Amino acid sequence: MADFLSAIQILANPMCLLLCLGGCLLGIILGAIPGLSGSLAITIILPMTFGMDSNIAIAMLISIWVGSCSGGFIGAILLGIPGTPSSVATCYDGHAMTKKGEVTRALSIGTVSNFIGTLPSIIIAMIACPIISKFAVMMGPWEYFGLGMMAIAMVVGVSKGKMMKGMLSAGIGLLLTQVGLSPVSATPRFQFGTTVLAGGFNMLAVVVGLFAGSMIFMDYALNDDSESKQFKGEIGSFKFPAADFAANIGNTVRSFLIGLGIGFLPGMGSGLSNVVAYAAAKNSSKRGEEFGTGCPDGIIAPEVANNASVGGAIIPMISLGIPGDTTTALLLAGLTIHGIEAGPLLQSYHPVFANMIFIAAMFGAVFTLIVEILGIRFFPYLLKAPYHYLYPAILVLCFVGVYSNSHSMFAVFCAFGFTLLGIWMNYADIPLTPFILAYVLGSILESNFRKAISYARGDWTRFFTRPVSCIFIIVAVISIVWPLWQDYKEKKSKKAEV
Repeated sequence: MADFLSAIQILANPMCLLLCLGGCLLGIILGAIPGLSGSLAITIILPMTFGMDSNIAIAMLISIWVGSCSGGFIGAILLGIPGTPSSVATCYDGHAMTKKGEVTRALSIGTVSNFIGTLPSIIIAMIACPIISKFAVMMGPWEYFGLGMMAIAMVVGVSKGKMMKGMLSAGIGLLLTQVGLSPVSATPRFQFGTTVLAGGFNMLAVVVGLFAGSMIFMDYALNDDSESKQFKGEIGSFKFPAADFAANIGNTVRSFLIGLGIGFLPGMGSGLSNVVAYAAAKNSSKRGEEFGTGCPDGIIAPEVANNASVGGAIIPMISLGIPGDTTTALLLAGLTIHGIEAGPLLQSYHPVFANMIFIAAMFGAVFTLIVEILGIRFFPYLLKAPYHYLYPAILVLCFVGVYSNSHSMFAVFCAFGFTLLGIWMNYADIPLTPFILAYVLGSILESNFRKAISYARGDWTRFFTRPVSCIFIIVAVISIVWPLWQDYKEKKSKKAEV
């Protein structure tokens, strides 16, 4: 209890509260604008936090994450264009309600759904993390290697239709972690006679290049700045949709559990929970034929689920040091930059900091609710952002941030190099998520693998004789093989029909 109160005391600082509120606002804005995202918001702010107090910096980043998860529904409802992948299913009924003249009702439902999904999931994560951490402390390098492999394999496994590209993305990420001194023996690798690569590639340079640089250049090249990104209509004041939620108690609970469960699984994220919850709501509803025509149930289900995945994703991030999705991978990068290692010992060694993360997420949920209620009339203005001014400003901030973080022009050149890599990966339709997850976990995988082999005196069979490690590896193999088997069966059935 003392740690909890100390965490509240840290966050009660007026400057911290103001930055968290600003973080929520920035997350909502970038989450609402189609083409931008919470990942980009965190990428922009991350370099600026280097000189800040670690508690305040991470609290602000968490607030940005919470705000961006919520903000995606604005573009989905007003334009039929999801601001983020986590609001894809919200378009179906959200935009249909807008066309029917019920835009205020749709936005009100989305606002409340976001809060219902976020706050309880954070409370559950706060209860679950210490329990999971106690078991995680008992794991050895065999189990941690298996867990890391499972996380990467599950991300690759959901790259449906482009499994090989998902594997290639993860492979590139793992390959680039080999640059610099090895984690156990400190042997120089791929340094090409220079010392600037002794520590590997700057994490911030990788993040900025892949997410901010490549996304902006690709979006600008596609000239995606059309009139379709504008809403023409009037929005009234927020009205609490009590009747809609009273009629959707079962739908709300089911969607919350779906989001929490999928958020916990590495690599799945809010994008999948959004679609799964919508499908579950439609299949179980007595008025499933109304879905897609402007049914409130079709907004509640995906919005509750995608925000519940926030709490689900925090659980493996805090208790295991494993990112649940791209955004939590960036948050783990932020923790690393600030010298904090997430994992089972975080709550033992830094209990106040761990509690601060949970409370910051709760504050973020409350701030997001307040901003969306008070600012509902101003949502259309978010979608009129002048991209020709916005993009250059973001690029300048990002590259200046990389230099401020490292005080090295080499890191800036690396960021530009990773921008080119990101453009190529986008052009080749290679997913970025497996890359960033593999890059974040690469050194952990290698160090635990080498420790395991060393402790077992070269006996690699220990990975399979230890039950937990064996289970993780089996799940990793199934995550890769099962989608390939499903694709093979589909192709075979199609040939049989012909």
